[in-house]
Amino acid sequence: MEVATNFSVWGLVLQASLFVKLILLLLLVASVTSWVVIFAKRRTIKLAIDDMEEFEDRFWAGGNIKDIYAETMVEDDQPQGMPALFKVGYEHLSRQRNTRDRQPADVVSSVQRAMRVTLSREMQHFESGVAMLATIGSISPYVGLFGTVWGIISAFNGLSHMQRASLSMVAPGISEALIATAMGLFAAIPAVVAYNYFTNRLEYLENRLETFIEEMTGIVERGINAQLSD
Repeated sequence: MEVATNFSVWGLVLQASLFVKLILLLLLVASVTSWVVIFAKRRTIKLAIDDMEEFEDRFWAGGNIKDIYAETMVEDDQPQGMPALFKVGYEHLSRQRNTRDRQPADVVSSVQRAMRVTLSREMQHFESGVAMLATIGSISPYVGLFGTVWGIISAFNGLSHMQRASLSMVAPGISEALIATAMGLFAAIPAVVAYNYFTNRLEYLENRLETFIEEMTGIVERGINAQLSD
């Protein structure tokens, strides 16, 4: 068996068996994929929270909701997040007002239901890709460990054909194998950290949107009651 002399990381990768190299390639792809998702989700969620806070400031600053709707549509005819909930709620309310023989309670519940359906769709959009981070974070260490076990088995199988074995002969093979475990952790750790971070931010975003639905429902209900009392 040829004893490896290059103990640099790149040298160990080049000297690894074909199967271990495939494992390393798979983990590299998983790591790159997780970083792509991390940067994309960070931008998407940050924009959603910034838009939400900006819209809330405008919404609670006072004024007619019809004017707020017009401003929202001028800025973006396909809004996301809280502006999307407001858009759907307002448009649904406008249609319900033009329908005869509709009870106020039915109008309120219908508007609330339409906004909750939109909330579900918005959260599906925001959460897309986050589950992949959980998958990469949970599987990558095991894939790396599998590559390590395979490399160690190959190293000891090579030693079985030699009459005299020493640590210097088995060390290169074990070092090559342990690169797979290191690569598995390299792919998993950022994915797990990002998954926990995004889960927290998405929960915060969803709670704020849920609160807005209740507030918007209350405004609709008070508006309808005020019209009936006039």
